[in-house]
This record gives sequence, structure tokens and C-alpha cells, in this order.
Amino acid sequence: MMFKVEGHKLRSYLFAFGVACAAATGFLPATPAMAQTPQARGLPDFADLVEQVGPAVVGIRTVEKVSTRSGSGGEMDEEMQEFFRRFFGQPLPGNPRPGPRPNRPQQPQEEERPRGVGSGFILSADGYVMTNAHVIEDASEILVTLTDKREFKAKLIGADKRSDVAVVKIEATSLPVVKVGDISKLRVGEWVMAIGSPFGLENTVTAGIVSAKQRDTGDLVPLIQTDVAINPGNSGGPLINLRGEVVGINSQIYSRSGGYMGISFSIPIDEAIRVSDQLRATGRVSRGLIGVTIGTVSKDVAESIGLGKARGALVNSVVPGSAADKAGVREGDIITKYGDKVIETPSDLSRSVASTKPGVKSTLTLFRNGASRELAITVAEGDPEAKPAGKRQQDREEPQAKPSSAASKSLGLVVGDLTDAQKKELKVRGVRIEAATDAAAKAGLREGDVILSVGNIEVSSVKEFESAIAKADKNKPLSVLFRRGEWAQYALIRPAR
Repeated sequence: MMFKVEGHKLRSYLFAFGVACAAATGFLPATPAMAQTPQARGLPDFADLVEQVGPAVVGIRTVEKVSTRSGSGGEMDEEMQEFFRRFFGQPLPGNPRPGPRPNRPQQPQEEERPRGVGSGFILSADGYVMTNAHVIEDASEILVTLTDKREFKAKLIGADKRSDVAVVKIEATSLPVVKVGDISKLRVGEWVMAIGSPFGLENTVTAGIVSAKQRDTGDLVPLIQTDVAINPGNSGGPLINLRGEVVGINSQIYSRSGGYMGISFSIPIDEAIRVSDQLRATGRVSRGLIGVTIGTVSKDVAESIGLGKARGALVNSVVPGSAADKAGVREGDIITKYGDKVIETPSDLSRSVASTKPGVKSTLTLFRNGASRELAITVAEGDPEAKPAGKRQQDREEPQAKPSSAASKSLGLVVGDLTDAQKKELKVRGVRIEAATDAAAKAGLREGDVILSVGNIEVSSVKEFESAIAKADKNKPLSVLFRRGEWAQYALIRPAR
């Protein structure tokens, strides 16, 4: 295939090509505009960084004790002897002909087996090492190997599963240490490097860029996302910027195969240092707790109840006797602000409360029944092992269903008053759904749910329920706050037209 190019255009193309070649070979000085292009900067050289930071990165091996039974090897020999006797007519070479098996009691014994490998980095010259909590979990022995091949048995100072940070101590002095960076200066697109022991391959270096900050993966802290190659064994190793500073701990990968697939995550170093300081001081981490379970607020629900945009944390349940209960927080409240912190997502509230020192007084701004209000609250200390209360027993006394109005029937609902016993047990006032069909069923409501409010109007009886429905705009979806088991949530009923 041939292309026809006019003469003056061809000369322009050739001239531009010649200028570019001359600049590239040094015969023509590059213009300032050319020098500022990303191509002119070139790729970074990580060799100096490796020499600078590498000695402070360690490999971590763990050993786990497992129970075995004594005499198992002897039993295997006897089984093999029986096999030789039956099929070859002779005992196993070097062993006498087997007789009846002695009835020896088997005593349980402990055997140490390799459990896993990981990485870490030295925080202080006297031997404090940071790594991931999952690297040393359930280990009976922790072995730390330095780049000069010295190996030490480490003592576990403390581990925090929620942040996945752990600190161990080795008995050594004058050790090389890492320099901690400022996470607020880390930028998306910035070059970073990881050093660790993927698959046990010590002192392996990989590099890439920061692809996102504040990535919410459901963890206690938002993570740093990179495209640095991270694999099993890299966990606990440092993420390093071009200034030779540690900005994160390599902790997770996104993978469907178990290996690296282009996305990895690191714990921000500022949060890790806060955790490590507490672990070194007390061996544990103290976090705030207010005693609520929370969920997201959908766009449709936010619009239907007058909240505007989807924001805040919906209170699904309140733990009896908790800080939130004492402050007056109720199921169905939407927490929009904690102290001076605006709450956009449930994770914002969880992290803000967790970072608060127990005993500190704060404020909660709530959206309830179409209006905002503020409550004072004293933050309690969190218990990572605490679990929500179990299922409540079904009350024996059955509520009495009442005839439904035409309006409630159009929604597909038949409701009944709660009995006094149920009100006392559930600690709520509302109406119980006896049947849910058509629009109500499509909205997710079902028999046994307890409706707490309709269209921002609290209801405690069938009469109040019918009155709230009558006041609702028939042309808009109806927001219903209901409780199912331990949780409260919203549903939008869209009547058939």
C-alpha cells in the first residue's frame, strides 16, 4: 500500500524528524518545553535506594507446634511387615517376623513444623521489628533473618489483627533502621518500591507507582493501592518512596489465583506507627467504641426521607447499655457527623470512633424523622472479641391483627399491634407485619418485620400507621423504617399505578 504526500508536507515531516533525532543524539540542544516532557525525565534508578534501605529489611519465618502421637512410626513399620509377610512370605528386611501387636498407649507429643514466611523492617537500632499480624499469627516461634545472614529468635511484643500490624523484638544492637515518611505527601502516580521475600526469595525488589490513596476495602484504615508486584512472602515488608522513606506496609493483594494480578495494597505508615507505639508501650491497642452496628444509606432512601444526597451511617442496631444507648441513639438514626468530622460513609464513622481515646467526650449529629439533632456521647473502650447479642426468643403471646384500610392494602401490607410483652422485650414501639404482598413484598418486607416509622413519622399502633399512610404522597415511593431480628433498615415501597 502506498500513501501520497504533498511535497511541502513531506519536507515538514522530514524536518521535524531530523530535529527530534538531533536533540536525542545531543547535536541539537533540547528546548525547555522538550525538557519538561515526562519522556525526558526518564525512569528512576532504584539501585541507590536498595543499598540505602535494604539492610533494614528482614525475612521472617514462623514455626507452629502441632500435636502428634508417639508410636505412629512403629505402627507403620508393623503394617509394612504385615504387607511383606502376606504378599512375599517374608518379613520386612532387617525386622523379625511380626507377632501380635502390643497394646501400647499412645502419648500425644508436640512437633514443630514450618508455618510460613513473610517480611518485616527494623524500626529501632535495639531490635524492634514491624511486620503484619497475619505473618506471625499462631506461631510458636518467630525467626528473623537479616541481610547479613544472621538469624535471631524474636519475641512477640504485640499484634493487632484489626490493623494487621505486629511488633517483634530481637536481641541485637546497632542495627540499621528505616526512615519513616510523611504519608500526607504521598501522591497518586508517584514511584514506589517494595523489598521483601516473596515465596521465600529473600531481598527481592519490585517497583511500580501509587495507583490510589485512601482505598476503602472495608479494613479499619483506608489503604494505599499500588501496581507494585506483591506476592505471598512480601507481607510485612516496607513500601518505599524515592526519598528512601517507608510510606506503608505491604499487606494485601487483589487476586483470583493466589498470586499477583496487578493490584496490591499497603497499610499507611502513619497508622502503623500509631499502632506500634501502643504495642510497644502496653502490648495491646486501645480503641474507642460507641456500641452501634451501622450500614449504608442508599440514594433512593436519602431522597425519600429528606436527607438529600446519600451520606452518613445508618444505625441498624444499638447495643443495650452501650455509650450510644446512654446517649440516646436509636435504630434508624443516620449519623452525619462525629465531632467535627463529616461522616460520608459508615467506614468514616468506624475509623473516627476507633481512633478516639476511650473516655473522651464527643458529639453525634443525627438525622431522625426528617430533622437533625445533636447528642453528647462519652466514648467507651472497644473489645475486639465482643459479639452482638444473640437472637431474641419469639414471644408466645401472638399480636392481634386488625383489618387493614384500603390504603395499606394498596401497599400490600397487613399489620397488627405489638403485645406489651413484645414491646418490653424488643424495646421498640411499632407495628408487626402480619402479611406482605405485592408492592411491600417487592420492597423486601415480610411477615414478622416490625415497622418503626412511615415517611419520617414514628408509629406505635395500627391507628398511627394508617394515619401516616394517609398523609403520605401517593405519587412518591414511601420510606418505611423497619426492624428484622437485631437490625433496623429502610425499605422503599412503590405502589402500583
